[in-house]
Amino acid sequence: MVQFFKELFDYNLECNQILAQAIVSQQEQLPEKVISLYSHILNAHQIWNNRIDPKAKTFGVWQVHDTGEFISLDLTNYRHSSSIIESTDLNQTINYKNSTGQHFTSTIRDIIFHIINHSTYHRAQIATEFRQSNLDPLMTDYIMFKR
Repeated sequence: MVQFFKELFDYNLECNQILAQAIVSQQEQLPEKVISLYSHILNAHQIWNNRIDPKAKTFGVWQVHDTGEFISLDLTNYRHSSSIIESTDLNQTINYKNSTGQHFTSTIRDIIFHIINHSTYHRAQIATEFRQSNLDPLMTDYIMFKR
């Protein structure tokens, strides 16, 4: 299972890095919603990592970042997730509060899978924004990464 999650996070990193470059290079043609959604991907990833292994003050859920920080923030998230995958029992449960203060318990395995799923969901929303801006969306399907 560790190897599978490493591959998923490699996929996630590659998609996010390519998407960040596309956003930066076409920023003037894109609606602000794209920057907000990509920032949210970064924020949620960092928040979930910190619920498992607190390392830094967490971002706000919808905090907007400068596009020039996208690549480095994503790389920091990736490295933190990689460390978690390699150093923790993925079946371990953790207790945490969500952004509204509700308490929950989840396994690390479920949380790290959620990070990937959440990123994929919002990349699809960004693809729609690209299309609506008459730009070709990036191909970020997992099978494309594995080919």
